[in-house]
Amino acid sequence: MTILSYIIWDGSPEIFTIPVPFLDSHITLRWYGLLFALGFLLSQQIVYYMFKREGKPEKDVDTLTIYMVISTIIGARLGHVLFYEPERYLANPIDIFKIWEGGLASHGAAVGILFALWLYSRKKIKIMSSDGKSVLKVDRRPNQNYLQTLDRIVILVALTGALIRLGNFYNSEIIGKPTNSDYGIVFARHVSEILKSDGTVKNVSYVKNDNLPEGENGSMPVKILLEFDNTQGLHLDDYEQYMESRVNSFITNSSYVREHIYQSGEVDYKVSQDETGNYFGIINTYAISRYPAQLYESFSCVLLFIALFLIWNKHKEKLPDGRIFGIFMIVLWSLRFAYEFLKENQVDFENNLPLNMGQILSIPLVLAGIYILIRSFRKEVK
Repeated sequence: MTILSYIIWDGSPEIFTIPVPFLDSHITLRWYGLLFALGFLLSQQIVYYMFKREGKPEKDVDTLTIYMVISTIIGARLGHVLFYEPERYLANPIDIFKIWEGGLASHGAAVGILFALWLYSRKKIKIMSSDGKSVLKVDRRPNQNYLQTLDRIVILVALTGALIRLGNFYNSEIIGKPTNSDYGIVFARHVSEILKSDGTVKNVSYVKNDNLPEGENGSMPVKILLEFDNTQGLHLDDYEQYMESRVNSFITNSSYVREHIYQSGEVDYKVSQDETGNYFGIINTYAISRYPAQLYESFSCVLLFIALFLIWNKHKEKLPDGRIFGIFMIVLWSLRFAYEFLKENQVDFENNLPLNMGQILSIPLVLAGIYILIRSFRKEVK
């Protein structure tokens, strides 16, 4: 990561890769997966603490965790399928199961969690013996009605949401719109990966270009430095031809590159050789600086987690049912609605809508939060 008057983020989404020779494959640990799992692990420990403080059966925490993990993954996946790309997945239903390719929607996760916690709080199934026969008995969980459970769980949803958004940042996904702010970020990973895709370029780095003026709409002057793989036996003319054809095509034609690099006309480049005989390419161009929307949401979720936890810690079971849940719904989805103005649309059909899908889906959740919060205050008055 290079800090200039803006930030260039070229971090890898992978932590490490372990080769598996006998399968001719490999196992990769990614930041997104680690942070996603860490959210649930931390949440589970906090739930243990909360249940212990409130005198609730700690053995229920494991069950609650299973409900949360399954509902989050299924809800988030189906939410993306139904809300964002239904035509694609209906044409290829098997792709629905390929969650490693990306495509999780937080609104879908919200619906999944709401339904799962309704099931969790409503029923506790026991197999009891009566006259030597197995009997299925269904009871309500004591001191864990639906709203009480939601009040506790949404505190942890805020924490997990913060970690998931940080994972989105590592993946360079859910990017913001261009900005000329000094706090903008250039997401350069896709550019680096494409430039290195054929093996000719070994390494890519970025430095500020003082020879070019600052552009408009988030365009920042930058030098892209290409370190060639000099073991291929190529010479100066070969690398100049490579820059003229291959690199010029990458910069001007690749949609993934154009999302992060603004290039008007032919690529301004040169090839140089250092004292050791190694060849390097230099590209003078403009990088597109964008709002780090993922970090905004992550930081907001951390603050929301702290605020809700302090409210619970002060009042615990004395708090009217639905109070924390109502606050969570209003704050989280109102912020989501606002942050969407800083983000690029995720799918093309949103470009023709007055509000994007994230904003449309946030409105009913905010309204539900307002209703629940008002209801909690009316109960307190009575």
